[in-house]
Amino acid sequence: MQELVAGVCRALPKPWNAGRGRRRALGLYRAVEVACMYLRHNTTQELLADLIGVSQATVSRIVAILVPVIRSVLAEYVPDAADAIAMVEGRVVLVDGTITPCWSYAEHPDLWSRKKGTTGFNAQLVSLLDGSPIYISEPLPGCTHDAVAFTRTRLADIIQHSGGAIADKGYQGHVAATPRKVPRKGALSKRDKECNAEISALRSPIERVVAHFKSWRILHTDYRRPYRTYRDTYDAVRGLFFFSMLFRFE
Repeated sequence: MQELVAGVCRALPKPWNAGRGRRRALGLYRAVEVACMYLRHNTTQELLADLIGVSQATVSRIVAILVPVIRSVLAEYVPDAADAIAMVEGRVVLVDGTITPCWSYAEHPDLWSRKKGTTGFNAQLVSLLDGSPIYISEPLPGCTHDAVAFTRTRLADIIQHSGGAIADKGYQGHVAATPRKVPRKGALSKRDKECNAEISALRSPIERVVAHFKSWRILHTDYRRPYRTYRDTYDAVRGLFFFSMLFRFE
């Protein structure tokens, strides 16, 4: 936390408490903690304000000011496609997608995911066989199928440079190792079922990566802030996810 606060302090355009005028209700260290608590738990700002002993308006200002700063400070810790390609050379990787739910914004009907029955954003994740995350994509509209997201993100480039990939049925036609679908008006053979079970067992590490990523509850429960703020929040959490693994402060 000290490393994060120091980075935020350097990135702020002006001192958190300038030394003149009315002082802020919370010091910078505590304010960064409040912003991270909001991202971690996605609790209401009123509840968070009661827990901290400040007003809801103070919490709202802290989140609005510091989340974009946290995003910029932690951007260097987020592996991009080039970093991922360098890490996957000759290694088998796991691929999976997930929906990060949000409110139903009337002007953005493309956020509706028919598969999940909710509005949200599609995120694509890649890990090694041991469960080490190496890439998390930019958020796409929730209506985007995983197979489409595969081509719209840098996943195709990463997989091309890897030693092979394993994924679920949503990536058939793009990834070689995927479970076999039940044929129309037919049934899977015993061998097919055994093969699917083996693939599912191999995929368990990427499922844990998804669960770990969405343990930041702002990505697991409905995002309630304005649509324009989502990208800053997503990128801040993505940065915190990789940052927390590096410093192991979770």
